[in-house]
Amino acid sequence: MEDLKNIIEALLFVSSAPLSAEKIHELLPEAAARDIGIALQKLVEEHKDRQGGFVLHEVAGGFQFRTRAQHRQWIEKLLEPRPVRLSRASLETLAIVAYNQPVLRSDVEHIRGVNSGNTLRYLLEKKLIRILGRREIPGRPLVYGTTKKFLETFDLKDLKDLPVPDEIQPAGENQSTEADIEDQ
Repeated sequence: MEDLKNIIEALLFVSSAPLSAEKIHELLPEAAARDIGIALQKLVEEHKDRQGGFVLHEVAGGFQFRTRAQHRQWIEKLLEPRPVRLSRASLETLAIVAYNQPVLRSDVEHIRGVNSGNTLRYLLEKKLIRILGRREIPGRPLVYGTTKKFLETFDLKDLKDLPVPDEIQPAGENQSTEADIEDQ
């Protein structure tokens, strides 16, 4: 395809979620998968070199245009985002799900030492976790895992990008008990 790079750029621009190379190939079956990969890498480099207001970023298993961090204050003035408040309990629960998925509610509660049903429900409502299915054991409990929105929110390509325990700041060093996560 002669205009492949520009077509892909247009698709990425109008998409509200990251687009994977596979999804782009589904939309453009006449284009070779290799050519799509090359076009994506060229677009990433062009937007990086251009130093404009946005970049093409690989996130959540796909590619998405994102604004540059240094322009955040002006974007917030325009959009007036309402941050999603995640309590310490929500962040703990989310971390347990992220690092232990697929995970049962009972496993989360065992690690946290408290009932976590309401916190899991809240994280489901915010679409940061999802129900993966049911475990084939007595009671058939629900199994939880993270979502693409989780990856997007925390700017991760995939779960392998989660920090390893050595990279995580000990709890005593952070005085904050809540975190702001922008609603996407």
